[in-house]
Amino acid sequence: MSALLEAHDLYRFFHAGDDETLALRGVSLAVDGGELVAVTGPSGSGKSTLLSCLAGLDEPDGGVVRVAGERLSRRPEEERAQLRARLLGVLYQQFNLVPHLSVSDNVALAHRLAGPDARRRSGRDVIERCGLSARAHARPAQLSGGELARAGLAVALANDPPVLLADEPTGELDEVTAGRILDLLREVTQDGSAVLVVTHAEQVTAAADREIRLRDGAVAA
Repeated sequence: MSALLEAHDLYRFFHAGDDETLALRGVSLAVDGGELVAVTGPSGSGKSTLLSCLAGLDEPDGGVVRVAGERLSRRPEEERAQLRARLLGVLYQQFNLVPHLSVSDNVALAHRLAGPDARRRSGRDVIERCGLSARAHARPAQLSGGELARAGLAVALANDPPVLLADEPTGELDEVTAGRILDLLREVTQDGSAVLVVTHAEQVTAAADREIRLRDGAVAA
């Protein structure tokens, strides 16, 4: 399988007064289609900064990110947003749901944001896949923690993205519910997508095909 997610020599600096923090120090990685990769490391190692750069939510100060062959970095925000909507599913730690919309309406919103020419799964199919058919008309405040995680995943998968990025997708879940989310992530790889998960959870790392460990903003040997 070819690499669907690539990062080459990513650097990211932050300044506070006279102090400079080097959050990323030349990080390179590649994730193939059909592969689940766990990014691990202690707090402050650069995991969140890396995820933001890979998602096009933050611009690296050096290096380049490519998704499904498209350059994501060094583009105007409007172009990055369009590419993100078409090519990336992003599952945030606090989930990616609009509070006043139902699960089905959140999925429909993801469809609209990607534009008429984007690949997509039908809302009914993606909600059923995530085991939420009976809760399709519920709003986020009416969902349990496990249902919220699955609803966030349904939104991330709405446009059948070639790359899925997830930030601690099992962080607040019990072991059984976390296992269900991991099963869904494995199903996504079986469809040929590349999945990268930032995690502290040993359960997630054990289920991954490969681990990339960060330390002080660099890939640990």
